[in-house]
Amino acid sequence: MTARRLRAPRLELRLERVPSPIGVVLVLTDADGRARAIEFEDHEDRLHRLLRRYYGEGRVAVVGAEAPSPARRALEAYFAGELSTLNGVAVETGGTEFQRKVWAALRRIPPGRAISYGALAVEIGCPSAVRAVGHANGANPVAIVVPCHRVIGSDASLTGYGGGLPRKRWLLEHEGVRLAEASGGRPLL
Repeated sequence: MTARRLRAPRLELRLERVPSPIGVVLVLTDADGRARAIEFEDHEDRLHRLLRRYYGEGRVAVVGAEAPSPARRALEAYFAGELSTLNGVAVETGGTEFQRKVWAALRRIPPGRAISYGALAVEIGCPSAVRAVGHANGANPVAIVVPCHRVIGSDASLTGYGGGLPRKRWLLEHEGVRLAEASGGRPLL
């Protein structure tokens, strides 16, 4: 008799499309209402790549949401100006232990503040892991709620963002962050 490889159970995620000032936001939540993935609609291919990477090929079923999730309601309030509403959104992610450590640190950055990749590396106790922090930041599957947009270059410049730099700029300005151009290029930190 040959050993059969056990397959992980299928994860069913509920999809919501949330209109926002910077494009439609896709919100995927699990049966317990936890945000599993949030991405902009025009980057839906990235969303599916991350789902395959973190949960496995063919392991996620996406269905329509029957009712608004807490994540959706929090995002709508955030875009309406209630910036702190994202703090209460429950999140469950895949990823490595290091990635989850970076993502947890991102959630501790308050609205209206931006930090550098180097400062984030120091925050998690890995000051020499700046590049790894940058890669983990870029692999964040829960945009906006896990605020990877709040991480900027050490010279206060805007650097990569999965949703595009114009959206990163909008999100930071929406939160009241003074960008490098507005501060004469001086670091914001």
